[in-house]
Amino acid sequence: MTVAKVFDRATPANEFSKPEAGNRFVAIELRLENKGRAVYDDSPSNGAKLIDDQGQQYRPTFGDVREGVDFRGSVSVASGDMRKGVLVFELPVNVKPAKFQFALNSGFADQKGEWVLTRS
Repeated sequence: MTVAKVFDRATPANEFSKPEAGNRFVAIELRLENKGRAVYDDSPSNGAKLIDDQGQQYRPTFGDVREGVDFRGSVSVASGDMRKGVLVFELPVNVKPAKFQFALNSGFADQKGEWVLTRS
């Protein structure tokens, strides 16, 4: 898993996909590459969390944005293959996204990756 880009104020894809008043969408573009021997078959959104600069954590939401293809739902990646997509989070307008955490096996893996975020 690689964090490719952070879209701090992601654009809703349509009039039906908007954050609640006082919130905004933040999209994290990810690149998932299978370097193992087994097929990766999981939902990346299950193991993902966005953490703000105050330590509050957020789970992915169902918002659609223009900045990329949604990474919700099940993803199957064969050994040596790659997938790219975005996970969308809804955050209050006044908080700063600081870290992205990810764990395999729908978030139940013992080891988690953590990335410090910079905004695009």
